Amino acid sequence: MDGRRRNPYELTEDTPVYVISVAAQLSGLHPQTLRQYDRLGLVSPDRTAGRGRRYSARDIQLLRQVQQLSQDEGINLAGIKRIIELENQVAALQSRVAELQSAVEGAAATIRAREAAVHASYRRDLVPYQEAARTSALVVWRPPTRRES
Repeated sequence: MDGRRRNPYELTEDTPVYVISVAAQLSGLHPQTLRQYDRLGLVSPDRTAGRGRRYSARDIQLLRQVQQLSQDEGINLAGIKRIIELENQVAALQSRVAELQSAVEGAAATIRAREAAVHASYRRDLVPYQEAARTSALVVWRPPTRRES
């Protein structure tokens, strides 16, 4: 996509639509826990003009991941924050690698096209020179004679 949404009413994973009570229900957490995660910078929802929190589907997924890392893996919140930061950094780097690969492929295609143009410009009436083997044979050249009818 070119960065613009086609339909202003189209919902994506990043569209902030859930108020804190709904986000808490969907993630299985208490609203106070969501506020704490916001204060710590673990999950930062968008804000309305009145400063109310609005969570997206991606935020809900991240809340579940934080909860899973905390409860199942026993990782503290500082560790979880670092994991999230590193995952975001990896995603950004993967995106950049994809951009660079695309640029390299485009440059390679341009080079191939220019190389083909150079090869197409070669004169075809020239014959490559190959050195003949040296022998002691004598070759006599006689010009063709004209036969008159």
